[in-house]
Amino acid sequence: MSERDRFTAPDVIVIGGGTGGYSTALRAAALGLRVVLAERDLIGGTCLHRGCIPSKAMLHAAELVDGIAEARERWGVKASVDALDWPALVATRDGIVARNHQGVEGHLRTAGVRVLRGTARLTGPRTVHVEGTGELTAGRGIVLATGSRPRLLPGLAAAGRAVVTSDDALFAKELPRSVLVLGGGAIGVEYASFHRSMGAEVTLVEAAERLLPLEDADVGRHLARGLKKRGIAVRTGSRLIGTELLPDGVRATVRTSKGEEVVEAERLLVAIGRAPVTDGLGLEAAGLATDERGFVVPADWSRLETAVPGIHVVGDLLPPPSLGLAHASFAEGLLVAETLAGVPSRPVDYATVPRVTYSSPQTASVGLTEEEARARGLAVQVNTLPLTATAKGMVHGKGGLVKVIAAAEGAAGAATGAVLGVHLVGPQVSEMIAESQLIVAWDAEPSDVAQLVHAHPTLSEAVGETFLTLAGRGLHQH
Repeated sequence: MSERDRFTAPDVIVIGGGTGGYSTALRAAALGLRVVLAERDLIGGTCLHRGCIPSKAMLHAAELVDGIAEARERWGVKASVDALDWPALVATRDGIVARNHQGVEGHLRTAGVRVLRGTARLTGPRTVHVEGTGELTAGRGIVLATGSRPRLLPGLAAAGRAVVTSDDALFAKELPRSVLVLGGGAIGVEYASFHRSMGAEVTLVEAAERLLPLEDADVGRHLARGLKKRGIAVRTGSRLIGTELLPDGVRATVRTSKGEEVVEAERLLVAIGRAPVTDGLGLEAAGLATDERGFVVPADWSRLETAVPGIHVVGDLLPPPSLGLAHASFAEGLLVAETLAGVPSRPVDYATVPRVTYSSPQTASVGLTEEEARARGLAVQVNTLPLTATAKGMVHGKGGLVKVIAAAEGAAGAATGAVLGVHLVGPQVSEMIAESQLIVAWDAEPSDVAQLVHAHPTLSEAVGETFLTLAGRGLHQH
């Protein structure tokens, strides 16, 4: 087969080069398939260029600033932040993104994936037109991985530096002295946390009755407590009912449980979720349509295959139970690539995909919340432990929580006594969730975990103590 034929008639065409798209392409190529990946923007997508990576780089800088304040106020270290060199911080962030971008591009070249730069649209069940290249035919299948964009409220458009979305909030030329964050999900909480660390006055508004409304109620409560302790004004059960642009910012009217409140800020950051990107994708030409929310719904979740055989979907185009998380997209990409290659592959178990919010304090969860377990009619046993019950938790001095939900012995609908969910709040708990992911995924029981010895002194010791108590062996029964 000529080089031209190799890529005008590839086995797989991937539309979109974000996490879901490039992971699909790399795995499919590793399995011997001829792969073309079409991307109209930058390989790496939102996660690499406007989301996960740059935001976590900035949040790390925020941790350093907070650490200096803690060193001075709590540990007697005579240190202070004289000034923030914003251009230097931005340069470090951009360097990290650039190196990751180069790495992904290099992996694709090495794997033999043909990357086409241009807008792609479906022209049929197996055909794709790529701007600047022409029409290609997929021998085995097409993968839709076009990602998402920030949602905006009706009538509220981005307006320069005064009203921004999460896609551009960190790319301003300077930091605001005050910010109103609309949305108390993971993105909104992270951006509120970052701006507070950098010295801004922050108001965080969430329509639901608690922050992170999809997480366990205790997680939302402890997170709000930690943010308020840092000086963030948290307004849950509240809605934005009006905005007015000012010469130097925005004036917003917020309806809270206590009445209307007027908040003036240099910046309004809208973080109310993300919407799938399907405009111009040509779904109709291939016999596909979106649901009322704009998602492309698989007909077969075990293969992430749509109602049109051979067309698969990954990432933010998927509705729940997919989680809209980069690491879930990665797993989805592997599944689809292996499916197209005819290699046995297990469906993604979304119940065991960890969920993390990288604020200060952090949250990390896996499995069912207490509300979800009870709503399913499960008899459960629940145990919680504050991180400050451990010596390392006292050293950190930032509070926090471990909460474990397990099925009661003999509960119908679950493995006997199996751990159903683990929920953490506190410093660096994102690095503690992997153990709990294995516990939930493998249907371990508290007694299974209780026999494992956790290192002392560590924060993860609190996880071990929680399971010891559930197994009836705790040294500090509570």
